[in-house]
Amino acid sequence: MSNDIKIAKGLDIKLVGEAEKNTERAIISNFYTLKPEDFHGVIPKLIAKEGAKVKAGEPIFYDKSDESVKFVSPVSGEVIDIPRGEKRRILAIKLQADKEQAFVDHGKFNIESSDAGTIKKHLLATGCWPFIKQRPYDIIAKTDEAPRDIFISGYASAPLTADLDYVLKGKEAELQAAVTALGKLTEGKVHVSVGKKSNSPLSGLSGVILHRVSGPHPSGNVGTLINKVKPVNKGEVVWTVAAQDLVIIGELLLTGKFNAERIVALAGSSVKKPRYFVTKIGSEVSTMIYDNGVDKNSNDRIISGNVLSGNQVKPDGYLDYYSNTITVIPEGDDYEFFGWNKPIFNKISTSRALTFSWLAPNKKYELDTNTNGEHRAFVLTGNYEAVFPLDMYPLQMLKACMYQDLDEMEALGMYEVAPEDFALTEFVCVSKQPHQAIIRKGLDVMIKEIG
Repeated sequence: MSNDIKIAKGLDIKLVGEAEKNTERAIISNFYTLKPEDFHGVIPKLIAKEGAKVKAGEPIFYDKSDESVKFVSPVSGEVIDIPRGEKRRILAIKLQADKEQAFVDHGKFNIESSDAGTIKKHLLATGCWPFIKQRPYDIIAKTDEAPRDIFISGYASAPLTADLDYVLKGKEAELQAAVTALGKLTEGKVHVSVGKKSNSPLSGLSGVILHRVSGPHPSGNVGTLINKVKPVNKGEVVWTVAAQDLVIIGELLLTGKFNAERIVALAGSSVKKPRYFVTKIGSEVSTMIYDNGVDKNSNDRIISGNVLSGNQVKPDGYLDYYSNTITVIPEGDDYEFFGWNKPIFNKISTSRALTFSWLAPNKKYELDTNTNGEHRAFVLTGNYEAVFPLDMYPLQMLKACMYQDLDEMEALGMYEVAPEDFALTEFVCVSKQPHQAIIRKGLDVMIKEIG
């Protein structure tokens, strides 16, 4: 069964530096790092202490609020450093990888003969549960709640992000195994979206409702899929899983091994040879960027993720747990004299005031990180609504989050959204407000007050 979803509102940001469909193995990283901050709301409790030897797939910490949610090592090796911050908060767990990798063997899992309870227990024990997120709140799914439905986006519409049709090619068996297992964890449906004209491996899966989406970004966001198919109401819970994470789940079910391998797109205007790399979760980004034309002395920003919602990392930083893209673009810390008072041809703008990007809709731009303005109070322009396809009021929701009106936040649909759903409104905001941070803080208030 296939259903078409056409998105009219949004904005495609065409940037220079798209990764060529050419894949090679990254230089093997000597060190891997897991950062608890990648798992929002999780308070880590260590299982493996500093100096401990671990295998790939062996638990190294668990969530203090739910001991059954375990986080496993992406590689076999030694825990060499556990830096801490204020109040001894764990900032990271750093591992030195063995030259010969050893895996925890959980054995091949019989999906067909297993019930929901057995599958859930297996996903928790093997460290696959953190790949499952829930809405409301955009956090790791709570283990004591069953989802109304499960949503998977197999279409990437964000600028310069990894092409999912390409990175999932040849992984049909793993995808089917994961989807079959997850389908037993809900009494509802598993909804999967792919591009309308794509040839996605996800389109041939059984046991799913397939949606072919088209239109500008954020048509590929899972939040857009949820909103257009079946919005989340108060008291309901839905789960989301990233398409590439399905491969890790499926491979574990089929082989018994937690293989943290990920195909990552290295993209951006500062990369001379943008292409794809096979690496692992938590690997050093330097193993991919510096052999591909990125100048060590240049003033660039390295982003783990896409340019709209990714996280800045240092040159000696590590790939985020959920990222499948590394973007490198110029740092925008230089300013144009009277840049606001002259015609602009080399920047994207939804406004036609002294800007002319609307004259060349297919032009690709080489943008930097400059916000082209300073933080100021919200201005009523109507720009948000033009790029926000969800059936909500974005400005009112942002304001409700800022003054923490829980009743208004509920009425406006906060149970359904995640920070990434507001990445485009943040991009076009003339007030330079941090929309994603505002939404995240609003969701945290709801978790604390409502639960």
